[in-house]
Amino acid sequence: MNSYSLFSSGDEKIHRYKAVVNTTFERQKLWQHERNATADDDSYLRSSALQSAKEGNYVEAIALLNQLIHCYPDNAIDYNNRGLIYFQCGESQKAFIDYNTALQLNPKLAPAYNNRANYYAACGELHSAIEDYDRALDLNPSHVRAWVNRGITLRDLDQYQEAIDNFEIALLFGQLFGNILAERGRTYHLWGDWNWAIADYRHALNHLPQHSTTKDEPASRLRLQVENWLEELLS
Repeated sequence: MNSYSLFSSGDEKIHRYKAVVNTTFERQKLWQHERNATADDDSYLRSSALQSAKEGNYVEAIALLNQLIHCYPDNAIDYNNRGLIYFQCGESQKAFIDYNTALQLNPKLAPAYNNRANYYAACGELHSAIEDYDRALDLNPSHVRAWVNRGITLRDLDQYQEAIDNFEIALLFGQLFGNILAERGRTYHLWGDWNWAIADYRHALNHLPQHSTTKDEPASRLRLQVENWLEELLS
């Protein structure tokens, strides 16, 4: 699992942390002030938290979700979202606790099973991961990311044909073409079918965005991986 560095070193840590906390407090005060004015406050706060996480502002995102969880302790989605952010910033045990809480509150929350499966996979508990991916897909057969993640985990178990089958099902939903083709190509690569691997890598690069200026952008990292895998085969 990749770990994410939240801050720089030295005094810059303090200044950036203060800036994040101040921004968070301002958002919370604004939210409290306008709480009775509109029914959209909660969804706005959730979207703000997820946007902060996407920008790498994990401290702010978690603080906003803490506020929501304090007000709505029975909302499984908030625990699942906070768990996802904990996982992204390397707090895997806290993420696991939040996923379990979310599933206790709502045993039919498919994304929480997918996220907990990712935790198991990152810890090397691949069979437990497969069980949770299966639960996610039983609840939501069109959960594309669960199909892709299940395929990756099957590949890690050396079950290459089953992995390919999962990627091909995922392709039927018309989403994440670049990601799916990249992972299917990697599976062919490891399986020894290099011609199919090269074809998938090239098609994946046609769908993946060009390199982002943000080094941690997932699509940018995947594109770099595909380029390296393709170069490895062609060389």
